[in-house]
Amino acid sequence: MTQRIIGIMGALPEEINGVVNLLQHKEEYKIGKRTYYTGTINNQKAVVVFSRIGKVASAATVSTLILKFNITELIFTGVAGGISPHLKIGDIVIGTDLVQHDMDASPLFPQFEIPLIGKSIFKSDSKLIENVKNAVQHIFENEYLHQVISAEDLKKFNIHSPKLYTGLIASGDLFFKDQLQKDHLISHFPETQCVEMEGAAVAQVCYEFGIPFVIIRTISDDADQNSVVDFTEFTVKVSNIYSIEIVKNIIK
Repeated sequence: MTQRIIGIMGALPEEINGVVNLLQHKEEYKIGKRTYYTGTINNQKAVVVFSRIGKVASAATVSTLILKFNITELIFTGVAGGISPHLKIGDIVIGTDLVQHDMDASPLFPQFEIPLIGKSIFKSDSKLIENVKNAVQHIFENEYLHQVISAEDLKKFNIHSPKLYTGLIASGDLFFKDQLQKDHLISHFPETQCVEMEGAAVAQVCYEFGIPFVIIRTISDDADQNSVVDFTEFTVKVSNIYSIEIVKNIIK
């Protein structure tokens, strides 16, 4: 029987440092200019790493997790810009479907389709989705949320009653900073919940290797020129805390 080993990724150290600190019996391995942390969380073997930003960086990192550390499932956690108008800062989106919005090999292949794979949409694992849903719903219980994030920080980032959403996450090597970019994406994928720069690349690699995965994103901004949140501070004080609590509640 294959031993269960959970890979946990984020793009930035601020998104994943808290999870690294959960590891017991921690060891470090430096491969490809990245540091992989192995150990156990609640007696479950895990490998934690931050990939750096972008599709190539994240694809290289998850490939190493699969080939060198033999992970059997993958959790990716971090921040994203909101596309759907109902999303607010502090909400969480679980990516049930992932697409690379900047993939275009037409006319050889249909726009957005990954060449030679015949797919444009990659789906997260249904069991992992349910596990994350349960964890997030527990965290968002009002009393629990105030135990892990200070009232001052919740007020500062205008987080009152954060909500959980599921749906399409779009990924690409492009930082969204104005409404025109959002409108262009929505014209192709009106169901998009949020946008980021790694998830769909990780999803493709996991699909090709047969590794179950789930992509979790905390909404940090509106992906346009009106975004005013201090990104680094939000990541440390909110997104990082969400990641810690989600992992703790999944791995019991």
